[in-house]
Amino acid sequence: MNAVAKMQPLGQLGGLGKTVAGLPAPAPTVLTRKQKAAIVVRLLASEGMKLPLSDLSDDHQTELTEAVGHLRLVDRDTLSAVVEEFCAELDSVGLAFPGGLDGALSLLDGQLSPSASTRLRRLASGSSRADPWERITGLSAELLRPILEEESVEVGAVMLSKLSVAKAAELLGLLPGDKARRVAYAVSLTGNVAPDTVQRIGQALAAQLDAQPAKAFDTGPVERVGAILNYSASSTRDDVLKGLDEEDQVFADQVRKAIFTFANIPARIDPRDVPKILRNVDQARLVTALAGATGALEASGEFILTNMSQRMAQSLRDEMANLGKVKEKDAEEAMGEIVAAIREMETAGEIFLVAEDET
Repeated sequence: MNAVAKMQPLGQLGGLGKTVAGLPAPAPTVLTRKQKAAIVVRLLASEGMKLPLSDLSDDHQTELTEAVGHLRLVDRDTLSAVVEEFCAELDSVGLAFPGGLDGALSLLDGQLSPSASTRLRRLASGSSRADPWERITGLSAELLRPILEEESVEVGAVMLSKLSVAKAAELLGLLPGDKARRVAYAVSLTGNVAPDTVQRIGQALAAQLDAQPAKAFDTGPVERVGAILNYSASSTRDDVLKGLDEEDQVFADQVRKAIFTFANIPARIDPRDVPKILRNVDQARLVTALAGATGALEASGEFILTNMSQRMAQSLRDEMANLGKVKEKDAEEAMGEIVAAIREMETAGEIFLVAEDET
């Protein structure tokens, strides 16, 4: 009741059932729930609190505003009774749900199957009153890029304007140069776009997203084929890539960029990361891999030995000499373990692979 105690001006204005400026008192009335809600909103507003009324439906916002407009004076006792009832209702709440399919989907995000989530979003898009931009702005730039590439520059400009500056910059960088320039210029023309138009564009984009079929795989075909070939024998990998060259040269080139093998170490590993990588590799397996790194793989072995302390490199060379010739299968398995360690460190963010076009 501290908030009520601070409302001295409101309490001094007189209220329902009392005379005002010498006029007869109106007959006592029973406040409706809408009027009570209006009183609570007025009280909180006087305390400087901004309520998220925009989350309500347009009809509820209209009814609440009309109730606020119709009320005039509320006496202190009535105000206290309304606040006490309001607080009692809040105290009695044990669990609150978000309300609507949009809120439920947000609550259960990541727990539903892709097919169920897609179906529910389609159902929600037809009747939802929620702001579609809340969902759109939460998506990654990679997911938004196909839509931005297909839509007109005017729609793209509205989308960029609704995104955070960082995400808009990232998305703009993913577009072809000409499209990026035209969309960026179109942003300068969005000053007079009406809110209703922005809302309709958001609803159309959300519906377009919901119409996309659920994906059965988390990664694309290039990444999946590349991951498989990473752990395949070199002879199998070479045969598959040769066949892909004959079927689809572009796809084959993309797969080659996704593949990381022992032979790619000199080109894609930062020399400063070599000591860090070796700490995650069993030394005996390292010796086996280095001893078997001959021919085209010799450069990878020398790269590793060159980018460690001279003392450790000499120790490994001595062990390699004592080990002698190793079986090709054993060497390939050991190299695979080193590659797996590198991949795990990259996934964990401990190291970063150098891109092919940076070498």
